[in-house]
Amino acid sequence: MSATVIEAVAPVRDAGLAVLPAESPLEMPEQSLRAGHLQVPRQRTSPLGIGLRRFYLIGGTAAMTLGATWMMASVMWADGISVLEACLLVLFVLLFAWVAMSFASAVAGFISVVFGRGRKLGIDPDAPLPTLHSRTALLMPTYNEDPRRLLAGLQAIYESVAATGQLDRFDFFILSDTTRPAIGLAEEREYAALCERTGGAGRIFYRRRADNAGRKAGNIADWVQRFGGDYPQMLILDADSLMAGDTIVRLVAGMELNPDVGLIQSLPAVVNGHTLFARMQQFGGRVYGPIIAYGVAWWHGAESNYWGHNAVIRTRAFAAHAGLPALPGRKPFGGHVLSHDFVEAALMRRAGWATHMVPYLQGSYEEGPPTLTDLLIRDRRWCQGNLQHAKVVTARGLHWVSRMHMMIGIGHYFTAPMWAMLMLIGIGIPLAGNGIDLAAEIPFSPARYWHAQGDNGVLWVFALTMGVLLAPKVLGYLALLFNPVERRGCGGALRALLSILLETVLAALMAPVVMYLQSRGVAEVLAGKDSGWDAQQRDDGKISWIALIKGYGGLSLFGLLAGVMAYMVSPSLAAWMAPVVIGMVLAIPVVALTSLRRAGEGLQRLGIFAIPEEIAPPAVMVRAAELRRAAAQAAAAE
Repeated sequence: MSATVIEAVAPVRDAGLAVLPAESPLEMPEQSLRAGHLQVPRQRTSPLGIGLRRFYLIGGTAAMTLGATWMMASVMWADGISVLEACLLVLFVLLFAWVAMSFASAVAGFISVVFGRGRKLGIDPDAPLPTLHSRTALLMPTYNEDPRRLLAGLQAIYESVAATGQLDRFDFFILSDTTRPAIGLAEEREYAALCERTGGAGRIFYRRRADNAGRKAGNIADWVQRFGGDYPQMLILDADSLMAGDTIVRLVAGMELNPDVGLIQSLPAVVNGHTLFARMQQFGGRVYGPIIAYGVAWWHGAESNYWGHNAVIRTRAFAAHAGLPALPGRKPFGGHVLSHDFVEAALMRRAGWATHMVPYLQGSYEEGPPTLTDLLIRDRRWCQGNLQHAKVVTARGLHWVSRMHMMIGIGHYFTAPMWAMLMLIGIGIPLAGNGIDLAAEIPFSPARYWHAQGDNGVLWVFALTMGVLLAPKVLGYLALLFNPVERRGCGGALRALLSILLETVLAALMAPVVMYLQSRGVAEVLAGKDSGWDAQQRDDGKISWIALIKGYGGLSLFGLLAGVMAYMVSPSLAAWMAPVVIGMVLAIPVVALTSLRRAGEGLQRLGIFAIPEEIAPPAVMVRAAELRRAAAQAAAAE
């Protein structure tokens, strides 16, 4: 049974009603980034040949990049390389290396998906359900979320764990950081109703922090320091998380079987999307996601990354080694670490604990943002958090793969401005060489200029780049064809192919918008603007036209003016710029269309953007949907 329940009003640490077990404190000392050393260079649970795997990834990326660089340089060096050409070449090398590494990882992921499932840590989803011998806390942090919806999801997880027959090995904690008093009171009412519906008093606990310092990381740290001593493991959920009881038991059993493993990350599938944008995202995650996840798990080995939720963590290892220091300096680079999960995994690995991802274990789910606007708001916060890692990546004693995780996160946000600069320089080079003569018989054309360089070498470079860039989509589709269950779940081979084509077109239309806003986000962070902390949008979006015009009108107008000016100079120049200009001009209608629920559900009826969880939904999703409908009906009746 769970620890004895205490119920009290604690104005110092807890705001309002707190229903908690007896405290079992763990110390969580702040870790130093200036001191420390790598405790275990090679983990027992590292896959055989992990060095060769990483050599393939890095060596393959380097070889492909060198080949592409040679092709690109051969185009430009006939007449000498100008300053602009040198800048273009540097940008090309960095960007091609980026996509080449993704390609190499995706190839490894494709082979793992099709020819081998990469089972590890004794976690086998096809084996009988193991019997657990230790206690685990399921932690659900929340921040200004809809309490009815939140606790309906938690009830579905609770009942799914109970169905395994091992509920006595788990306690559930709702860890609120809510700052709005009305929502806080609603949380207390819904918590009481949840305990009554489930009979979970003494096993389901609730508290709301009076001071939400440290945001989510501080929320988890507060629980660890007060109650962590009673629980060998903690499983971190997010407010939109769903996990099947079978999956939870297998993750915890993997932790029990491997005492030197500190963290096991599952691969959450994105579900419950209704808008066109959400359905597009969840389909892409379902088809391309496994290829990417299997690939990174293949070369990450025992140095996996951590995504902050749907993962089981060894509590004492986390307490002893994942206490985050405040970064020096002012916000946005200084202060609390926003992307804390990367750093926590790196510090645990430094201390000798293995960190793994098990992408083959299904039954782990999350929800995606309903609109591009919501994605970009969240992405702005991630941008700041990842750029903060510039102050962490040089910390003493980190494993080089942990440093690589952070560098990849930082690099992700610099690719957007680099792509923009590459395209501008691609226009600037022929302009600097030939100028613009509006009276010339042959109009100015970047395409004609580059086509004439190096015996069509640029065309080969472009074809190679696009092939490498789109290869993960092709590999994802091929892997889908090899799996009859997944293929049927995605609507069959033809509908899945149509879905991929439509997703590619929509992604291409939105790419200039994302490129611009990510570039702006990087500039804002570098200029010192903090992202703040807001509750996430989890409904169907419903963006007003006023909000659309305010958010995207300037970009659309800029794209229209750029297109008109380019056409006045030369139709060829307008054609060269068309992929970017069209995306900018159509930003408002594309965002509006993809934000519509009826557009997403219309395609769903046609079998476009289908995922297996819609055709054969798992029990935990069915139950969560039932509970959420009942909660919505009760709210409407009030």
